[in-house]
Amino acid sequence: MKGERVAQLELLLHSHPEGLRRSEIARRLGVHRSTISRYIDALKQYIDIYEDNNLIKIHHKLGDDSISLSVYESLAFNLSAGALASNSELQSPHLASGLKKIAVNMRSYAPTIADTIVSLAESIDEEVKKKEEQNKQFNSVFEVLIDSWVSGKMVRLFHQSGGSLIETEFAPYFIGYREDDEGRNPISVTGRLRHTSEIITIDIASIESAIILDETYTIPDNLKPFQNPRKEEVSYDVTDLIPLTLKLFERSAMNSFHQLAHTPPRYEKNDDGVTICKMEVENSIELMLRLIQCGDSIEVMGPVSFRKKYTEYLKNILALYA
Repeated sequence: MKGERVAQLELLLHSHPEGLRRSEIARRLGVHRSTISRYIDALKQYIDIYEDNNLIKIHHKLGDDSISLSVYESLAFNLSAGALASNSELQSPHLASGLKKIAVNMRSYAPTIADTIVSLAESIDEEVKKKEEQNKQFNSVFEVLIDSWVSGKMVRLFHQSGGSLIETEFAPYFIGYREDDEGRNPISVTGRLRHTSEIITIDIASIESAIILDETYTIPDNLKPFQNPRKEEVSYDVTDLIPLTLKLFERSAMNSFHQLAHTPPRYEKNDDGVTICKMEVENSIELMLRLIQCGDSIEVMGPVSFRKKYTEYLKNILALYA
């Protein structure tokens, strides 16, 4: 398998059939010039490369072009690519490399448009380099979400919500643009919360890290993507709340409480290393149902009076089947 730098070199030479000097290749790849010869030698094992007047070039063979757009389609694509590139959230190296690959296929019938697209791709590359640290987190999370989505595996996210860092486990159903109340079009991911049937949408820019879980899922039919984010509760004045203390054996079980009125959860570890969650939650039959839904993923620790009430509720259910 070709290394990442070698693959980048191949794409760079395809995008510049006129050839590039070694110093220019090094600048574009962001590496020292002394390493370029090694990449060129490695790439020669896969494709025909030659040097002409200090310019590194690639021999193009007949039939290399695999797609062909009309001139009208090419221009429409060019305009669309420009609109994509103007979105600051999508200053991604993948966008640049994708544009270059398509431009390579356009050279034989729309060379002017191909050159424009290559220039656009290279401007994106420059922006990516300038904002490498700023965009590193976004692109890393973006790639994990795509891998999760394509492989059909659930993902654990740590993201900002209401000023707090929230842990969420869910199944990604859609990745794309969502229009919000402020007129923004953030790149978002929509999916189902684990342990629930609730569908939520999260702006990818708010996600600090993402981890793929070893648990598969399927996407249901006729599901509408990009629902507006759930509004956070800010006042509990008129709600009957109880100070609930839970022992969490599986933290994602907290997703079950998203639709209940509750204060922000407070987490701590006990002496055994088990996570304890404390929060004020609405005192309702819905709370009982959510606790049952969690199964053995949690244990109600307090208050003692509520723990007793909950166990009696469970006994009454079991009595129906005794």
